[in-house]
Amino acid sequence: MRKSCLPAVLVLAGWLQSACPAQSPAPEPAASAGQTTMPTIEDLLKMIDKASTDPQQQAPTPWSGPIRLVFLFTLLALLPSILAMMTSFTRIAIVLGFVRRALGTQTIPPNTALLGLALFLTLFTMAPTFSKIHQEAILPYLNNQMELQQSTEIASDALKDFMLRQTRTSDLAVFVNMARITPPAQASDLPLHIITPAFVISEFRTAFEIGCLMFIPFLLLDLVISSILLSAGMMMLPPVMISLPFKLILFILVDGWGILAQGLSLSFK
Repeated sequence: MRKSCLPAVLVLAGWLQSACPAQSPAPEPAASAGQTTMPTIEDLLKMIDKASTDPQQQAPTPWSGPIRLVFLFTLLALLPSILAMMTSFTRIAIVLGFVRRALGTQTIPPNTALLGLALFLTLFTMAPTFSKIHQEAILPYLNNQMELQQSTEIASDALKDFMLRQTRTSDLAVFVNMARITPPAQASDLPLHIITPAFVISEFRTAFEIGCLMFIPFLLLDLVISSILLSAGMMMLPPVMISLPFKLILFILVDGWGILAQGLSLSFK
């Protein structure tokens, strides 16, 4: 508990030191009966340990309000990185970008629409994992049935399980060798700082493979249009301008967005 509280304590101690005026190195007079001395970091640690573990109760008591706020703000600051690097968001966003480039529509759909679609597809594909974290980690902690450290371990194990299902063994081996650690008996025993980059590399590779496959039919259509224009002697007319309506018609007729959303959702194990 002391290690998990240390960042909050350091922030609080830094605020206290900045709020107090600089003191001269001369010895201070003894405090009178009505004055209080400024608590040190060790005193704060002892106070937090005493408040967080009550010997009269079996269950741990909740943290105080300021410490919970510090933990919440820290989690919110890391939330974009967690969403982008530890979920299905990366693969979905890259594939949607490839589709827009293959269609040749430049900025249509706009980035906001693509990122919104990628976000909701991420929530859809990550719903089982998020539900497991909510039921097994968040609710027991809010009901004071487990400590924060145990709740964090359960949540990280759920994310590890999802990431390992999408990660190639060769990518894991690369980062294990770079970290110069002994490979454990199970991949789930690896720390997050090794699993996360291996998962991201695997997602990049998978997204590029899907993007290349999406490019092929549109590339063939561009080649056909270019050949027709060349045979007709229209060498100065850009083939992209002529092929764009045919690409859009073909994509709409085959229900491209529905097939793409279904394929992306089913591509996660």
